[in-house]
Amino acid sequence: MALDISLLRELIAATILFFVTRYFIRSLLKKSKQKLPPGPRGWPVVGALPLLGSMPHVTLAKLAKKYGPVMYLKMGTCSMVVASTPDAARAFLKTLDLNFSNRPADAGATHLAYNSQDMVFADYGPRWKLLRKLSNLHMLGGKALEDWSQVRAVELGHMLRAMCESSRKGEPVVVPEMLTYAMANMIGQVILSRRVFVTKGSESNEFKDMVVELMTSAGIFSIGDFIPSIAWMDLQGIARKMKELHKRWDVLLTKMMVEHAATAHERKGKPDFLDLIMANRENSDEEKLSLTNVKALLLNLFTAGTDTSSSIIEWALAEIMKNPKILKKAHDEMDKVIGRNRRLEESDIPKLPYLQAICKETFRRHPSTPLNLPRVSTQACEINGYYIPKNTRLSVNIWAIGRDPDVWENPLDFTPERFLSGKNAKIDPRGTDFELIPFGAGRRICAGTRMGIVLVEFILGSLIHSFEWMLPHGGGELNMDETFGLALQKAVPLSAMVRPRLAPTAYVS
Repeated sequence: MALDISLLRELIAATILFFVTRYFIRSLLKKSKQKLPPGPRGWPVVGALPLLGSMPHVTLAKLAKKYGPVMYLKMGTCSMVVASTPDAARAFLKTLDLNFSNRPADAGATHLAYNSQDMVFADYGPRWKLLRKLSNLHMLGGKALEDWSQVRAVELGHMLRAMCESSRKGEPVVVPEMLTYAMANMIGQVILSRRVFVTKGSESNEFKDMVVELMTSAGIFSIGDFIPSIAWMDLQGIARKMKELHKRWDVLLTKMMVEHAATAHERKGKPDFLDLIMANRENSDEEKLSLTNVKALLLNLFTAGTDTSSSIIEWALAEIMKNPKILKKAHDEMDKVIGRNRRLEESDIPKLPYLQAICKETFRRHPSTPLNLPRVSTQACEINGYYIPKNTRLSVNIWAIGRDPDVWENPLDFTPERFLSGKNAKIDPRGTDFELIPFGAGRRICAGTRMGIVLVEFILGSLIHSFEWMLPHGGGELNMDETFGLALQKAVPLSAMVRPRLAPTAYVS
């Protein structure tokens, strides 16, 4: 009997060894057939993380020149694929769009966006669809944008008059602070029926600082996101800073909602965005939005709604100040179409092709989001003959696409004329032409795409039309360095002297 048991044990051990060996052999054979895209080898354990540096969009663009338009990087224990050409972006964001419709659960989504309870980081599903639907219907869609056009005009008037006062005093205008103040008030009027900041000062500057800090910290490649087992150590101190910033935002948003609820009787028959969201928190699929979802949505609208458009306008003004011929050409077009006795109106914009070309060239040269917000594959898939594993993060290098010499002639030059004729004349930045996708594309395209384009064209056009623009202190070299984040900021905020060029009556209303 003892002999039989011994033989049985040996037989079981041999059987297990056989199946384990066969499993590994099959796995190796399977892997050999599943060819990953090319990419840098990286370091042990941390992979390619140390290669990215402080300007990941620039590093990834350089690596793509060596490894190709679809590039694979091992980032810690995670996989990441980077698309760096229009064709590669189209393959991921159109052909494979559904498979890449979710976001990875990273530190920004967890610590800033109420654990992905917002619209930007939420999983693709019923709650995200409800948030998107309500936002489009009541604020971001075409009809909603038309309904609050007067709000934009009034708030812009406040900004222009403040700039005239700075000019009278001989003081420079700090462009990003001015823009954030005006845009926050525009959005506040729509969401809350009131200006967020009554006067420009320390409170509005703190808001600007909070917006920039959120967009910058959320764009950092956190070690804990790519090596989850050590996330608790918070080696870069990112999680701690995010949690502190989140508390500040939560206090502000909670205060806004409490004050808004207390004044509900004043809006009888005239509901604003927040009234409508609170009244329609359920949909036909029985999906219900919590108060946390509503706060997270407000966070999206106030941060992305101010910072991305603000940075685009700031970059555009910096470029035209570097190129006086562009400023003169824009002034000539506007003087011919509008004259100097009134301000630019939104209805004028379709008649101003050179202004629209300046906006498109800025979207190309300085995309507000250099790397699209990350997506993650739900299932394994294949692209260009390469195998993409399940749970692979996707980054589309929008910055690299805008500077690709195979797509754009003299891509490092700021040349609005490239959009006035030829093959580029009909290119649209709304996500259908993958040569120019500043707002992304596909199901997860930025929900505020329409609003962003309207704000950039109207505000930038008004600033160009209303003023002459000069560098303070007699000029000098304009710093055009970038600071990486979810939004691409100027490293040195633009400060400028302005001189009114319209009739005094044009600034009154």
